[in-house]
Amino acid sequence: MGFSIVIGETGGIGSAFLRLLGPDAMGFSRAGSPPLDLLDEASIAAAAASLQNPPDLIIDATGFLHGDGFMPEKSFAALNADHMAKSFALNAIGPALLMKHFLPMLPRDAKSVFVTLSAKVGSIGDNAAGGWYSYRAAKAALNQLVHTAAIELRHKRPKAVCIAMHPGTVDTPLSAPFAKSGLNVRPPERAAAEMLAVIARLTPADSGKFFAYDGTELPW
Repeated sequence: MGFSIVIGETGGIGSAFLRLLGPDAMGFSRAGSPPLDLLDEASIAAAAASLQNPPDLIIDATGFLHGDGFMPEKSFAALNADHMAKSFALNAIGPALLMKHFLPMLPRDAKSVFVTLSAKVGSIGDNAAGGWYSYRAAKAALNQLVHTAAIELRHKRPKAVCIAMHPGTVDTPLSAPFAKSGLNVRPPERAAAEMLAVIARLTPADSGKFFAYDGTELPW
């Protein structure tokens, strides 16, 4: 790819993407300049407006699973409105606003790709274990947003690709409490490299789909 954008550059996966993409990549985060905060639409708009050239690749490597006293729910008895609101704000609404402001920055007449990191647990069709209500629901919402945005994007930028991608279990603080023995836990650099290999093979016919890090198409 040519000029690339990584949103969430300070996270484990985001920083790995940035290293692998090299000097033609630019990162955004809350601590960056300009700052980009998923909870502040004005900062998202300003970050998109700061781009001097249209990006060929935009990767949204943000996400929220636990923190601030919240952990994934094992039962509906553990549901908490504040936890659900935060999960939707960071896992669905924030990425939707990224699409609102960054998709128009993609080139009109050349191949480009927008990727947002979703999660396999957001697949309704794959859900056999239950639990993790807020995270599952927010990622399912994200998947719908991506699919819907891809339909609109097809009319405005027919060579563009807009997908959701499951990174698998990666050795980062987000996954650490849940990285059980037997899982395929990979270091961030390997996970990012695997996903970049999938991204490189994408065509406009793939837009609106949900892929795993190994290129497998996942059910909604």
